Amino acid sequence: MKHFFDPSVTTLPISRRRFVTGMAVGAALAGLPASRESAAQTVNPLPEVLRGNRFDLHVNYLPVNFTGRERTAVAVNGGVPAPVLRWKEGDTVTINVTNHLAHDTSIHWHGLILPSNMDGVPGLSFDGIRPGETFTYQFPITQSGTYWYHSHSDFQEQQGHYGAIVIDPAAPDPVAYNRDHVILLTDWSDDSPHDIYAKLKKEGHYYNRRRRTAGDLWEEIRHKGVAQTWRDRRMWNEMRMSDRDISDVTGYTYTYLMNGQTPDANFMAQFKRGEKVRLRFINGSAMSIFDIRIPGLKMTVVASDGQNIEPVSVDEFRIGVAETYDVVVEPADDRAYTLFAQTIDRSGFARGTLTPHPELRAEVPAMDYAPVLTHRDMGMDHSGHDMGGMSGMDHSGHDMGSMNGMDHSGHDMSAMDHSQHMGQHAGHQMQGKTSGLGRAGFGSNAPVRHHASEYGPGVDMRADMPANGLHDPGIGLRDHQSRYGRRVLTYADIRNLTPTIDRREPQREIQLHLTGNMERYMWSMDGVKFANAEPLILKYGERLRITLVNDTMMTHPIHLHGMWSELETGDPEYIPRKHTVLVQPGSTISYLVTADAYGRWAYHCHLLYHMPGMFREVRVV
Repeated sequence: MKHFFDPSVTTLPISRRRFVTGMAVGAALAGLPASRESAAQTVNPLPEVLRGNRFDLHVNYLPVNFTGRERTAVAVNGGVPAPVLRWKEGDTVTINVTNHLAHDTSIHWHGLILPSNMDGVPGLSFDGIRPGETFTYQFPITQSGTYWYHSHSDFQEQQGHYGAIVIDPAAPDPVAYNRDHVILLTDWSDDSPHDIYAKLKKEGHYYNRRRRTAGDLWEEIRHKGVAQTWRDRRMWNEMRMSDRDISDVTGYTYTYLMNGQTPDANFMAQFKRGEKVRLRFINGSAMSIFDIRIPGLKMTVVASDGQNIEPVSVDEFRIGVAETYDVVVEPADDRAYTLFAQTIDRSGFARGTLTPHPELRAEVPAMDYAPVLTHRDMGMDHSGHDMGGMSGMDHSGHDMGSMNGMDHSGHDMSAMDHSQHMGQHAGHQMQGKTSGLGRAGFGSNAPVRHHASEYGPGVDMRADMPANGLHDPGIGLRDHQSRYGRRVLTYADIRNLTPTIDRREPQREIQLHLTGNMERYMWSMDGVKFANAEPLILKYGERLRITLVNDTMMTHPIHLHGMWSELETGDPEYIPRKHTVLVQPGSTISYLVTADAYGRWAYHCHLLYHMPGMFREVRVV
């Protein structure tokens, strides 16, 4: 059986019945013109909202037109995005999912705490949903908040198979608001996701159209001088990396959507002056990290990954792939506001309008400057983990040429004790009771240790001095307070609204490295790709700390299925619970996990084209 993590899958042997199922879309899949009757509209309809506790979802093909060219999407109930599912905490929901595709499909309920056999990951949770078959999901709703669902089969998520979930609380909602809107951000390409992946495998920088030019070289020489410019360029050239490689897939091929609407189509969300409006932001994209702001409006962040937090007033926040944030805004004027979501690499944006009248529009702001990676993003933090001086972390005066791409292979690795690993490549385990519950994002302050498996062709750099990622708003946002006067949300700002449930000290720690080779487009954990990795074994009921060390210069959203990732923000009394944690380049961050869910769970980077390698199975036994 082929699973979602096998990107080589393009077709499966099908019976005559299954052939008929897919026959109606044959012309579209082959790139042939569709009939007038099936032609999609340039402005696609908004997703419908389904309420209750019994649902019938149909996964099918759909002709769409986001760019002026007709393409075929993978849709649920005839829509991209899929319907918004509105549930009630305390209910038990039953969802019948019928597959009308010519290939297997699945639905993963992202961020929901549920039995492992309902999690929707082929090969781990169940066998997947075969063409022409129906699978029934049934599980209790034990939480409230904003979540989403998507396919965990092949690259269907990139093709439109995603939708929003809103769960209303059983008790009175601690957040006061008059109306709410789902803001689902996604990325669409007219190219096949398999073609995108194939191009990245041939050239990791294929979609980067901001590489250095001769003009950039002369500008650097003018500012730094010939010697320093030569030293800096030699460092990057020896590493075969680009300091402008921020996103793997960019606006060169992507059109960015808000609730399925292009920037030109302009999604509209209405309000009445004086209302409190709750905006439920969901990043359901395949590869795009967004920076959100609403010019002219302060945002009060009230929930992170579906969990209520103490309100935080900000002007801007970053939302990683698969994260959700709820904000409340209070427009005092009878005017329109732009919902502006620019990508981390500034190659494009999604936008909509928050307006009291459909005819009112707001100005669309210019995108901010495109960020450039520095030594800090290589894991060369010379600040002693003092984040106060973070905004000026360009250590370009250091001669890095001799570092050979951060390969400190001259270090004596023989002293490293790997005897306590669970399985051959189960992450760095530090046994025994650790101290420092709630420390500021660096766990027990254990030293960074590199496993022997990280030294090979699949790893092109290692971070020996990673920065603390907790206070870091992220590449491209670090100077926005001083430059623009915008307060930017960081993980250090997030404090759970209710007290921490499990107050035990962690019994052990796993230090797991996020690794890769950008030039070869190989991604892994601890230098081992998923196909060769042993599962991470957790004992039911144990409390542990996971410390993630990002040895790459990419930003990775890491998602643990089935259990909460409780972010260590320095306040052990109100630890925020997340399902997806954004790990900054060359940085480290830690969270606590209570292994309270038996079964086999997925644990992976949520960047779709990183997932085939940067993935682990977690078994709770």
